Amino acid sequence: SKLQYFFVIVLIKIFYKYMFCEGPGFSILSLSLALFITVKFPAVRTYIDPHTYEDPNQAIHEFAKEIDVSCITIERVIGAGEFGEVCSGLLRLPGKREIPVAIKTLKAGYTEKQRRDFLGEASIMGQFEHPNIIHLKGVITKSKPVMIITEYMENGSLDTFLKKNDGQFTVIQLVGMLRGIASGMRYLSEMGYVHRDLAARNILVNSNLVCKVSDFGLSRVLEDDPEAAYTTRGGKIPIRWTAPEAIAYRKFTSASDVWSYGIVMWEVMSYGERPYWEMSNQDVIKAVEENYRLPGPMDCPTALYHLMMDCWQKDRNSRPKFEEIVSLLDKLIRNPSSLKGLVNSSNR
Repeated sequence: SKLQYFFVIVLIKIFYKYMFCEGPGFSILSLSLALFITVKFPAVRTYIDPHTYEDPNQAIHEFAKEIDVSCITIERVIGAGEFGEVCSGLLRLPGKREIPVAIKTLKAGYTEKQRRDFLGEASIMGQFEHPNIIHLKGVITKSKPVMIITEYMENGSLDTFLKKNDGQFTVIQLVGMLRGIASGMRYLSEMGYVHRDLAARNILVNSNLVCKVSDFGLSRVLEDDPEAAYTTRGGKIPIRWTAPEAIAYRKFTSASDVWSYGIVMWEVMSYGERPYWEMSNQDVIKAVEENYRLPGPMDCPTALYHLMMDCWQKDRNSRPKFEEIVSLLDKLIRNPSSLKGLVNSSNR
């Protein structure tokens, strides 16, 4: 809080006042101050863009642990990524028990830029430590194929998982999923990181229904490249999930992530339906500019739909912060009766 930081500044001033004093008083004072600041104000970590490193390998070694290839057992292919196959397997580190992991591999014949882009995701992911952010176990760069090793999420991507289990969850379970995603996004926003591609397809679900934000591979450097707003390494920008100011002016902020979060809420409450259905991207852009907003999904609590609409405010400064979203969802979970009123979906 502001009051706490005021006290820290006062203490620092005292510290400097006595800094040049002789005798034991200085050492006791400085030790006490250092201890107080360490306990009360742990360092606030900030995201560092790997692109700022002259040598990309330095970023990898700083943020990702190198794993020996002998510690990895690949079991089966579970999907295809942009750069190569995604597999499930086992990781056994010396002195630790074997654990299931997901393994992203870089296909043979890659260019140096592809290798840098592939490992760039690990340089980003390795900076995060939160229960609702996918956890990086490490990388394999000293042998081929080059690999990124992450925790294994048994239920895969959220959109596919919801489609497979249409109508199977209670409202409280769905709100719990949304709360987890919002908590992960609150953490990223506090770290100064803008995701830019938040969508149900980029959320992974484990066996306990814990949702974790993933996919940190979208290029985040737009300022120097006017075309980058419309093309990413994976193709076009995800129009259906992207805030209008991000599409029009490349204004990507935590507020544009909040817009995307509102779309994720809609996806969750509609069990993985496609936002804006069969409308073309150009029609979506035009409709949103003309203040059209997605109608409430069937059986969606009014309180949740109101939150979606707040996330879709045209003025980005009017949208709630992730901290406020987490707080509101906590209140709804504590008071389930507030989720009983349902939106009228007849306009669908």
